[in-house]
Amino acid sequence: MKIKYSKIIAANNLHIIVPFFETEKEVVFNSISVSNTIFSGKKGTHFIIEKDTKTYLFVGLGKDVCYNTTKTAFRNVAFKFESFFKSDAVVFFERNFTNQTVEAAISGLVLGTYKLGHFKKEQKVHPLNNKDFILTISSENEIKSSVEKGVKIANAQLETFNLVDLPRNKITPKYLANWATKTGKKYGFEVSVFGVKESKKLGLDAFLAVGKGSENEAQFIIMDYKPTNAKCHIGLVGKGITFDTGGLNIKTAGMVHMKCDMAGAGSVLGAMQLIADLNLPYRVTAIVPASENSIDALSFVPSDVIGSYNGASIEIIDTDAEGRLVLADGLSYLIKNFNPDTVLDLATLTGSSVATFGNECGALFTTNKELSEKLQQSGDQIGERLWPLPLWDAYKTDIESEIADVKNYSGKPVAGAISAAKFLEYFTNEHKSWAHLDIAGVTFVDNEFAKTKHASAFGVHLITNYLENL
Repeated sequence: MKIKYSKIIAANNLHIIVPFFETEKEVVFNSISVSNTIFSGKKGTHFIIEKDTKTYLFVGLGKDVCYNTTKTAFRNVAFKFESFFKSDAVVFFERNFTNQTVEAAISGLVLGTYKLGHFKKEQKVHPLNNKDFILTISSENEIKSSVEKGVKIANAQLETFNLVDLPRNKITPKYLANWATKTGKKYGFEVSVFGVKESKKLGLDAFLAVGKGSENEAQFIIMDYKPTNAKCHIGLVGKGITFDTGGLNIKTAGMVHMKCDMAGAGSVLGAMQLIADLNLPYRVTAIVPASENSIDALSFVPSDVIGSYNGASIEIIDTDAEGRLVLADGLSYLIKNFNPDTVLDLATLTGSSVATFGNECGALFTTNKELSEKLQQSGDQIGERLWPLPLWDAYKTDIESEIADVKNYSGKPVAGAISAAKFLEYFTNEHKSWAHLDIAGVTFVDNEFAKTKHASAFGVHLITNYLENL
């Protein structure tokens, strides 16, 4: 797709997309008038009309300016009206459209080209992905930078879609390591990868324990984006369990979806691409401890006591509480060796967070009020919402072990997301600006863009928007 810009709609522009906010009056565009009983701009509605050899697609955005509504509406345009793009098209934005609304619209349009049929015999290319397709953006405002940013956001999220949606026989720890290395070279950040041998030397014992039962070697991935004159230093850790059987505490339901257990890693990887692509003035160091929780004679077992990078011993109560083990070493390594000003970890960590919030928002854990507010505000702006849960010391007893320094699971059917967060907190060396995002309910979802659950890329834009709001 090639993007061009024009202040007017030319005579040879035959396919025209026009977004409208909801109105109680008739909808008017050029010489076209449409009664509001037919189309009023209501959220999620569309109206197609042909006049004078031109085809117009009116898109409803609802009453209020909303980033996520606009993005979803335009994603629907590309996804559901693919035939509309049989020839070059124009998107027209009135003067009252903000740069953020334009960014959301273009981002949604690009995301709408994504389909799940990666392994279908017949592969159909969306017209917008044709290199010769011309999309003209028509507006009297200066919106080129917003359009370009919208495309970059969507491209990073599309990469995360692929990482999370592809099956475990394709997305292995080594695949993630190779992806990070290739992307780092392309966008300009350094990448180091430790395999099992190097990880043993470093003492990443909790990380290594999880992958002992898998034929796919674990990979400890470190990415470092270092722009000149960086304003501050942010650390990221993403849970990279490429498939989770539950280990010897094998899952009894929902295992088919466990290819998504690396969605936290996918978000961090996508965010690193986007941060570098946007040339943001912040140093960002990210760690993805990538491993597969499988089963064989070498698997770690309940009652094992294992080590960790920070020297603490961990009693294994449940092998299905494995994500917090790789995150523990990821957090410890990041804080000890890089000491970022702020640390964020993202993980599909607990079913408890899903039971609490469903698919509406992620669970946010931090004792830093300012960090909590900034993360929530950043998420609200783009429709990736977070809501805080407590990290009170009253929950410390949930991770106390009689035989080791700490245990990996409380064994209780309550407060699972909180006790998991308390476990992670133990490995942060009391960092004053750390937040844990349990995004289990919002990274792999049902919506109108597929018939089965699929990736949402939740976190990619959230992390980036948080940085831009600092």
